[in-house]
Amino acid sequence: MKPWRKSLTTLALSAALAGGGYLGVEMFRDVQFAHAEQKVEATREQLSKIEDLATVFKMVGKAVEPSVVNIDVKKTVHGNRPRLPFDEDQLRRWFPDRDGDGQPDLPPGFGDQDDNALVLGTGSGVIMEVSDGSGYILTNNHVAGGAEELTITLSDGRQITNAKVLGADPKSDLAVVKIQADHLIAAKWGDSSTLQQGDWVLAFGSPFRYIGSMTHGIISALNRTNVGILGAGGYEDFIQTDAPINPGNSGGPLVNVHAEVIGINTAIASRSGGFQGIGFAIPSNQAKVVYEQLKTKGKMERGWLGISIADVSNPRVEPVARNTFGYEGKTGVLVQDTFAGTPAYGKLQPGDIITGLNGKAVENVNQLRNAIATTPADTQITLEVFRDKKTQQVQLTVGAQPEDVMAAATGQGGSQQATNPGNALGLELSTITPELAQRLGMTNPPETGAVVLSVDPKSPAAAEGIRPGDVITKVDNQPVKSAEDAIAALNKVDLNAGVTLYITSREGSRFVFIKSEK
Repeated sequence: MKPWRKSLTTLALSAALAGGGYLGVEMFRDVQFAHAEQKVEATREQLSKIEDLATVFKMVGKAVEPSVVNIDVKKTVHGNRPRLPFDEDQLRRWFPDRDGDGQPDLPPGFGDQDDNALVLGTGSGVIMEVSDGSGYILTNNHVAGGAEELTITLSDGRQITNAKVLGADPKSDLAVVKIQADHLIAAKWGDSSTLQQGDWVLAFGSPFRYIGSMTHGIISALNRTNVGILGAGGYEDFIQTDAPINPGNSGGPLVNVHAEVIGINTAIASRSGGFQGIGFAIPSNQAKVVYEQLKTKGKMERGWLGISIADVSNPRVEPVARNTFGYEGKTGVLVQDTFAGTPAYGKLQPGDIITGLNGKAVENVNQLRNAIATTPADTQITLEVFRDKKTQQVQLTVGAQPEDVMAAATGQGGSQQATNPGNALGLELSTITPELAQRLGMTNPPETGAVVLSVDPKSPAAAEGIRPGDVITKVDNQPVKSAEDAIAALNKVDLNAGVTLYITSREGSRFVFIKSEK
């Protein structure tokens, strides 16, 4: 063979081998991924048949871990304190104020303390969907919300830098992140409504950046509200668990023994900054609704009625429901006020007690509020309402919750100025007039009623939360137009048995039941 032909043959063989090597690597990766995917499916199938608890835990880990990611976050913070990846309340839980400056004591390296500082944070997430080369990750808003740069570390060690936040919702503390990558495995949704206290659960994530961590515990409580994590406008209905959750676990999945995601790890209750046996997770049924809207719309659109409500079971509300409206039930929701121009206006009225929604019993404010929030706008609903000492049905159409709920409600308020007589409840009253309202700094005051000018701090009225600036518009559900009307009405009632006042204040309107201490 001529030398030049031999060289050409050698080059051709080398090119073929190089091409074959490249194709071989790709084929190997595809085969490897196919095996991993089959392994996850086979593991899920076996879980329902296995009784040994340790084996279950190990298999759950194999089924879930491929879907769990670590999220590193960069964000510029305007101010002298970093706020990622946790909000101020969570920072206080984890890093208590020991030096007395009113700020959480953050550890070294958590972030720059200067103005407009670039803050580095870390958290977790879980891939909940894979489609056309894209993965959709569910995490916390306090992890990914407002992030300028995200680095996603997958369970196989790959780092993805093309991540994009599709949407974030502070009211539920959830966010959805999209990444472009192949060979991704999605986790499986579970049904959080089937959870019971005592169920085994496992928490996944990256506590303190220890990627690939798994802990176990039980459901220690359900339907935890008023935890204070999401603020007054938040929707709290947490799963409480004793599965260890630490900083960095936020956004990771809480799963059951069938490897199904039944919650998103969110926060801990701690005095030391470390795990102390109480962790909170967002239920999957709530998270799934938010996930779908953030993924498709980039924001969460909630339903709204436009009412101020209170639990009948509240010790201050139950006497109002029983004595004023003749309601003997122990559960339900009292309508305190309806706001003009809202879906409830003209359909519901103060004093209504909501006991059902679309055929299902309504027991408390949190249940009703969450149900309405997850109902799409323009949906017709049927409320079961106790009114005029009988149960009736009220149909109305759910509206879209405005961005600023407080601005949509009627704002009222007042201040102090004394001029008129008092009564056995320890109240000093004056008839509302435009001039008085202006002098007291009221906005949108009622046209008629009796303004509370001062309250005896030792009186039963003060004990029930009556404050200067409150306006009494009804006594035992009968309208009063002046201070004289209010005093006359109060003089006719047996204060030892109690009286119900309808009060308008800065926070809205409410019923208050008061008994004389004598």
